[in-house]
Amino acid sequence: MTYIIETPAIPSLPIYGREERFPVRRVFCIGRNYAEHAREMGATVDTSAPMFFCKPADAVVTDGADVPYPQATSDLHHEVEMVVALKSGGHDLDAVQAADAIFGYGVGLDLTRRDLQAIAKAKSHPWDVAKAFDHSAPVSALRLATEATPAADTNITLHINDTLRQQGHLSEMVHSVVDIIVSLSKLFELKPGDLIFTGTPAGVAALQRGDRFHAELKGIATLDGRIV
Repeated sequence: MTYIIETPAIPSLPIYGREERFPVRRVFCIGRNYAEHAREMGATVDTSAPMFFCKPADAVVTDGADVPYPQATSDLHHEVEMVVALKSGGHDLDAVQAADAIFGYGVGLDLTRRDLQAIAKAKSHPWDVAKAFDHSAPVSALRLATEATPAADTNITLHINDTLRQQGHLSEMVHSVVDIIVSLSKLFELKPGDLIFTGTPAGVAALQRGDRFHAELKGIATLDGRIV
């Protein structure tokens, strides 16, 4: 098959200990999955109805590449999150199928144009311009689920310029990984290559050009980079 314009490259993530890469199909995100973060944002958590949004696959930044400070904002915020990669999917998955769908885990940043998000909230507009912009999803290499699976007490942290900004445990998540996958599968047909950002603990704050970040999902994955 031939195309009228040049076909875009497939976004992909490295895998610890492997030469093969993980192709990224879609990027799903859950909002307000840590109660303390919801409170710092002046929001409440609806445990019965998870809140989802998406980023484009080509928003992923990999392999330690620099992250450009985005246009149209003066208030770029970091949100460190565990990232889950899927090897299978489907509609209306049960808990066993959801657990079996997991390929691996990483750590990433859900970068947010907070000023644009505030405007969108005030006008009851979608969050796309605040969340789904270019280079808004730096992600680490993936750790195979067969090699290591995060536990409830696994620590997730973010340092900016060697200063601790965010810290939490996965036990603080309102919705578990399996619950998130089950809920998403009722809204979308999940497929291999999908990524899921699983929410951020409290401590989100602004980033500046020149800032260096170090994100870590303890014992699983690390992510280092720089805002330029």
